[in-house]
Amino acid sequence: MDRELNELAAVAATLLKQRGETIAVCESAAGGLISSALLSVPGASAYYLGGAVVYTIAASKALLAGVVEAPKGLRGATQEFARYQAQAIRARLGTTWGTGETGATGPTPNRYGDPNGHAWVAVEGPVCRTRRVLTGSEDRPANMTAFARAGLEELIAALQSA
Repeated sequence: MDRELNELAAVAATLLKQRGETIAVCESAAGGLISSALLSVPGASAYYLGGAVVYTIAASKALLAGVVEAPKGLRGATQEFARYQAQAIRARLGTTWGTGETGATGPTPNRYGDPNGHAWVAVEGPVCRTRRVLTGSEDRPANMTAFARAGLEELIAALQSA
């Protein structure tokens, strides 16, 4: 695992444990790297309640549908979808915080025509944040790591401002 992801996860874990709060993670293009980083910190069971890799429409419908109302015309790799993921996983697992991540890792654009290295991350909880990521890279593993890094950074920023 990427050292920086581990370091960011340790900061997020410390803040969550200090606050006595919990998190659930929903990611797609990052492929589970956000969850993996959070779970790599000893004592993760104190704050991490679960997560989902929602990589397809079928997975999204099976794991998130009916928890919160989805915005009309919702599609993946958008700010709205990242927020929906974060809201739905938070509601599904009853956590203080939820994170969402969705994007196009490459090496080709996604089916919506979004460019390689395009993603949105969202944090929903006492403070809500979103961030667009644009790496401009076709390097799939590097994009996955960049998306996970952005998700953890936004989580830390939300925890620090709450």
